[in-house]
Amino acid sequence: MASSSSIALPGQLLGPASKFQPGPGTHIHQSNLYSSLLGVVHISQPAKAPGPTKRLTKITPAPAPAELPTVSVSRSGVSEKREVLPEVGNTVLCRVIRITPRQAVVAILICGDTVLHAEWQGLIRVQDVRATEKDKVKIYESFRPGDIVRAEVISLGDQANFYLSTARNELGVLLATSEAGNNMFPVNWKEYQDPETGVSEPRKVARPY
Repeated sequence: MASSSSIALPGQLLGPASKFQPGPGTHIHQSNLYSSLLGVVHISQPAKAPGPTKRLTKITPAPAPAELPTVSVSRSGVSEKREVLPEVGNTVLCRVIRITPRQAVVAILICGDTVLHAEWQGLIRVQDVRATEKDKVKIYESFRPGDIVRAEVISLGDQANFYLSTARNELGVLLATSEAGNNMFPVNWKEYQDPETGVSEPRKVARPY
């Protein structure tokens, strides 16, 4: 579940419909709530229902159970586009542009909670994809063009690229589209699945916050 005041991307899972009801900027798909736009997540708690009230010798029953919290996504809370340079240690959201056997080339879209005016280019090198078994990492099994990735800036790199890492559990692919063009959902730490075709595709999956 995305926390209140966190940034959500279009199509990002927000939580199960059994625990939350949809508000503006969200939609339901297969009993889960998803964000419909880029914005800030808000969770509105329902008013607490009063308990039984004793009146003389008569006790009135408690009202029906309180409604579920409402999840909404609003663009108004997102910082306006401005010139921001990612710094070492920043968490960024980026889109994979292309992949090679040694690295994924990405466009950095968001730094912290700020949508960037310019799309800075970053590199996720094969040795920075995972913290363990680095010699077994294959870029094409970790990322595909179009994926939305949460990463950490580990070096300012050269004049053309920032060096990024996904070598923590909460870092990696947040949103992925299948080869058939459908939005997929994660099934484990290394696979996404197409809900329409049932086909799984390898990815370096980001654990939700």
